[in-house]
Amino acid sequence: MIDNKLFNNQTKYILVTGGVISGIGKGILTSSLGVVLKAHGVKLTAIKIDPYINIDAGTFSPFEHGEVFVLDDGGEVDLDLGNYERFLNVKLKKENNITTGKIYNKVISKERKGDYLGKTVQVVPHITDEIQNWIENVSKIPVDENNDKPEVCLIELGGTIGDIEGMAFVEAFRQFQYRVKKNNFCVFHVSLVIQPKSTSEDKTKPTQATVRELRSLGINPDFIICRCEKPILDSTKEKISIFCDVNKENVICLADVSSIYEVPISLLNQNVPQLLFEKLGLAQPKINLDFLKNWNSLIDSQNCTKEVKIVLVGKYTKIEDSYASVIKALQHSSFEIRHKLKLFHVEGTDLEEATKINNLCQYETAWKKVKSAQGLLIPGGFGTRGTDGKIQAIKWAREYKIPFLGVCYGLQLAAIEFARNVLKLEDANSIEINENCKNPIVIDMPEHNQGSLGGTMRLGLRKTIFNTDDSILKKLYGSKDVIEERHRHRFEINFPYVQKFNDAGFRFVGRDESGKRMEIFELKGHQYFVGVQYHPEYLSKPLKPSPPYFGLLKAASEMQIK
Repeated sequence: MIDNKLFNNQTKYILVTGGVISGIGKGILTSSLGVVLKAHGVKLTAIKIDPYINIDAGTFSPFEHGEVFVLDDGGEVDLDLGNYERFLNVKLKKENNITTGKIYNKVISKERKGDYLGKTVQVVPHITDEIQNWIENVSKIPVDENNDKPEVCLIELGGTIGDIEGMAFVEAFRQFQYRVKKNNFCVFHVSLVIQPKSTSEDKTKPTQATVRELRSLGINPDFIICRCEKPILDSTKEKISIFCDVNKENVICLADVSSIYEVPISLLNQNVPQLLFEKLGLAQPKINLDFLKNWNSLIDSQNCTKEVKIVLVGKYTKIEDSYASVIKALQHSSFEIRHKLKLFHVEGTDLEEATKINNLCQYETAWKKVKSAQGLLIPGGFGTRGTDGKIQAIKWAREYKIPFLGVCYGLQLAAIEFARNVLKLEDANSIEINENCKNPIVIDMPEHNQGSLGGTMRLGLRKTIFNTDDSILKKLYGSKDVIEERHRHRFEINFPYVQKFNDAGFRFVGRDESGKRMEIFELKGHQYFVGVQYHPEYLSKPLKPSPPYFGLLKAASEMQIK
């Protein structure tokens, strides 16, 4: 553990920027830096800056920006905060995600109240000052279970250097490095090194250009992270060092790897912790050997020969980031059972009769995947598209005893399928799909239907109380009577129908504190046919997988659930 005296009670700040292209891996680098620092006993927090004008990520289409990640406090944030929480084992707050919309909203609110005493409100200094104040305030908020003040704050600036949307933030950081003193501020710049197959050369001109642009804005990178397909040559590092004015040992190669969990080990192998502590003027503490053992074990667990095949039937399957946390939760569980995850995505619409008529080959291919599944997953979602196909897949899993997990919307659709085909309730549906249906099995929650999409759902950490000991999920949760999981929904099971479900073996074994809101169902007589109203994927960790997902993979691989 690092002695706080080494920090002189001054928080250290590490800024991660990116150049050349977006989606270059800044989030994974930020998370991995956090892992190696935490392995040396450093107390951490993390901030993600998204330069878009949206207040938060809550109203984004999954096609546009990937999944929306939800925090304990109900914050709907960028998916990179999910990486931070998973890698660092911390719990962040909505303030840890800064957007242009949040900053301007705060400044305009102050201006309306007269806080600026009649001055002309400008980007500099008012917007840039607000950014700096926000960062300093958030960097002091404890995020671990010990409630300790963070010693290092990791900050990822979204987008690429040169984007007009991010200019105010770049200027704020130019000022910020002097505000907190330069020995307390370190910059990692992530850039793409192009390796054309035609020449097999490392092309450094794009990296030189993006570093030149960053320096022209008043920020000099201390480390350059070279993202590339394969390791770059030593001579390439030397060239980047000379043209970008960075020590050669601070030019770090991060080539493509088979698993993101290998990145922290790569940073350790390239001596990044020691170089970083030297930059911040600190003595390097010893690494936690248990961490190394656990992390290497995690990597080794991916080199297994047994496979488990899971089919995810969804609505946004063309974009993998749309289900980022779901996929990570499945991976975490596969590591635990020492099986290689074979995940297949199927669009709900491809399972429907309309596709059968219009594209028989596509229909048959989709159903072939579903029928070959060892386990079926229906994740959360919104809207009507693909729901009939999902319901047909659920019916298949129920009738043929295939392990099944329905999450949020998946729980609701499983209830609709059961109501139609077992309870024989005519026109059973959700009012989200058909607001005039005869048997509304799923209804909206009036207290969260406020006529505005942003932040109006049932969000954040909520309690679920088990009402029986005879529950598969209760066993998976360690026989706890009460659990806490994160939610994001505005529709729920219609309470007057609950007894009919229970009497038919579709048991709601977990409810909220009022007893009126259904949180967990389990189908009696089925090995693993489970639905949860919450999103367990948000709390899944690489070394501590989510119980519902873990149960699905254990059942799918025919392991006994104890």
